[in-house]
Amino acid sequence: MSIKILVADDDASLRRVLQFKLKQKGYEVEIAEDGNHALDELKKSRYDLLLSDIRMPGLSGIELIEKSKQVQPDLEIILITAHATISAAVEAVKLGAFDYLTKPFEDEELFVAIEKALKFKKLENENRLLRQQLNGKERYRHIVGVSKPFKDLLALVDKVAPTDATVLITGESGTGKEIIARAIHYKSPRAEKSFIAVNCAAIPRELIESELFGHVKGSFTGAIKDKRGKFELADEGTLLLDEISELGIELQAKLLRVIQERVIEPVGSESTREIDMRIIAATNVDLKLRISEGKFREDLFYRLNIIPIRVPALRERTDDIPILISEFFGRFSPKQKIKIDDKLLLRLQQYQWPGNIRELENLVERMVILRKSNLLTLGDLPLDFGVNDSIILHPQNSGGELSFHEAEKKIIVDALDKFGWNRSKAAAHLKIPRHILIYRMKKYGIFYKDITDD
Repeated sequence: MSIKILVADDDASLRRVLQFKLKQKGYEVEIAEDGNHALDELKKSRYDLLLSDIRMPGLSGIELIEKSKQVQPDLEIILITAHATISAAVEAVKLGAFDYLTKPFEDEELFVAIEKALKFKKLENENRLLRQQLNGKERYRHIVGVSKPFKDLLALVDKVAPTDATVLITGESGTGKEIIARAIHYKSPRAEKSFIAVNCAAIPRELIESELFGHVKGSFTGAIKDKRGKFELADEGTLLLDEISELGIELQAKLLRVIQERVIEPVGSESTREIDMRIIAATNVDLKLRISEGKFREDLFYRLNIIPIRVPALRERTDDIPILISEFFGRFSPKQKIKIDDKLLLRLQQYQWPGNIRELENLVERMVILRKSNLLTLGDLPLDFGVNDSIILHPQNSGGELSFHEAEKKIIVDALDKFGWNRSKAAAHLKIPRHILIYRMKKYGIFYKDITDD
């Protein structure tokens, strides 16, 4: 990607000379005749460096520093000054300018200053990326597994990540949709740029438009200064719109425009700004149902659903439970070696996990904290564990109320009968692994006739 430089100076001759020399060096260069025009240009496009005169009509170079940093915080600025205003230039450096040049200056002096500024910018970006990666390590703690559904999921992530295609991630609450979105980002060419996550359900409806698109000073009560929205913060990076189903219809129309035209219009602004980012949306709601209810735009759904990725529920990947538990042991008790009893592990693999990985994580943390020894057993399970197990407790045509175990046994027998006592098909129907079905058959003394398997 080429380096973009904006030159702001009211001296037309100097502007053209600087533009010519910088282009000869391979930079992409635009010019502005004063501070106001420079600020307008910064609002339209992203730049790596601003080369600005201090004394200009209207908005001075000093004033331009503060305003440009509000628009593009990572912009590097080099000021051009006469000998009489060196003190002002020093003050400008304190305000955020990288360096200053005094007129007249040699070409080599200019190029060295630019190279230093760009090198500093690169280091800052690398440090920011490192901080993101360090902060994000915990976000990757669940990206482990050996089950086929999990491996299939990662294979799809690897295939999708290098592209810029819009992705719609679906799955139950607690399955790790945001973690998958982060994996897509960090495996993509945009990995060195920002990953911005927005929970559409967590932001008050009256503020979400400002949060997403930004606003200009005075656009509404409380807007005391210009603010960049999440779309602009994610420029050149990735934006995750979590719980996209909670976005209001009016904002859905604006989001559709962003996806189609790649421009945003901050609240209260009369101008648009170009953006370049990847959009990932996530939801635990059936968007097609929302469409039928008139609560979600069908055209937006098809724009988001270019690459659909479904994150499997934990009950679909019970083979991963042991390795997930091991990860949690390392996190919650890193200095002690904790083990888990086979009976407890089997009980955890039998459970339906309505809260998915998040529920498993919370349970393991609780057991680790309250454990009696470094070997966890069934006795370490909380008394309320499994009370809300998602297995149906009142099957139809049961002929009356059944206990939990009676109901579970009947469901298993009904499933086996339905599929001619083919255990593989019955297990798939019940959405449990085949070995768990066999365990439960033995547990309840279900003696089978003409057992078959795929």
